[in-house]
Amino acid sequence: MPKTKTYVDPARIHVIAPNFKQRLSGVTSTIIQLVPVQNRLGQKVAVLGPGLPAHLPHLRFRDLWKLWRRPEGADHRIWHARRNIEMLPGILMRDLLRMPLKLVFTSASQRKHSGWTKFLIRQMDAVIATSAKTAQYLEVPNTVVMHGIDCDRFRPADDKAAAKRACGLDPDLRYVGCFGRIRHQKGTDLFVDAMIALLPSHPGWSAIIAGRATPQHMAFEEELKAKAAAAGLVDRILFVGEHKNIDDWYRTLDLFVAPQRWEGFGLTPLEAMATGVPVVATDVGAFAELLAGGGPDVGTLIKSDDLPIITGAIKAWIEEHARYEQQLSRDHATGRFAIENEANRLGEAYGLHLDRSN
Repeated sequence: MPKTKTYVDPARIHVIAPNFKQRLSGVTSTIIQLVPVQNRLGQKVAVLGPGLPAHLPHLRFRDLWKLWRRPEGADHRIWHARRNIEMLPGILMRDLLRMPLKLVFTSASQRKHSGWTKFLIRQMDAVIATSAKTAQYLEVPNTVVMHGIDCDRFRPADDKAAAKRACGLDPDLRYVGCFGRIRHQKGTDLFVDAMIALLPSHPGWSAIIAGRATPQHMAFEEELKAKAAAAGLVDRILFVGEHKNIDDWYRTLDLFVAPQRWEGFGLTPLEAMATGVPVVATDVGAFAELLAGGGPDVGTLIKSDDLPIITGAIKAWIEEHARYEQQLSRDHATGRFAIENEANRLGEAYGLHLDRSN
């Protein structure tokens, strides 16, 4: 049976995180991961909208009239929007209904905004960019707060062979992985083509593709499976589907590849590094900023949409793999990108006086 949602009294809430999109997305995932951490840090956050797990503290739409009252311990609330559809209601509640709200918007977009989006952004009290690259597309003052990850969940395996067995893999093989949505934008085809070129001459390695193809991309996925089969590698290029325990699958890897052609931010390299897995990533999204300072033993940043370069970078890691230490990748991720760092930076951006004793 589905769990009953946990509803909270708006009087005790300082920050509202609306989520007005039913389908799971990167934005939704960010909210799901961040809100419990923010609450542990005393920020008193509740979510509003569909598509969010029951364990998060929820507000009811029918209780929104209570936002006219100031919250306990503060003179306003934060309405933290992450989409246009969430900025607009905040503007209406603040400016038309005169509710005591301050509006914050987080942008992950790395393209020019439409005129409508620019208008909405100009109405915000504060704007956050998820990377320095994203900040370049904003025409208003902003603060960069990079995403973080749960470094307790994404951690190296105590016994790598056992981790591989638990996922039904051969413990005597090394694995290179590519995780995320299966589609052209994500470069899944580049990964498959690189594996077809490399695996025949590296018998100790296999490849894992974890993630799902949405209906409009299923034909693309089938073409990739057919290509692997035609190369005689159906047993070494494994399409394992989407898994909720993706952290277990990261623990099976010896190398991770993020071959995206375009990306808004991209958490998968962080998840891999926190698990002690080195990374080959294209120069899109925030990948350059995620790898910056890690050094050559943590990852390689390469040009996007260039199969020979991607193949060469993967080949170099495979052939030199024995000299790399997983702790270097782990230390880089935990030192700079723990999700607690993101939550603390958001608290600073909100500018609220938060009572951490409650």
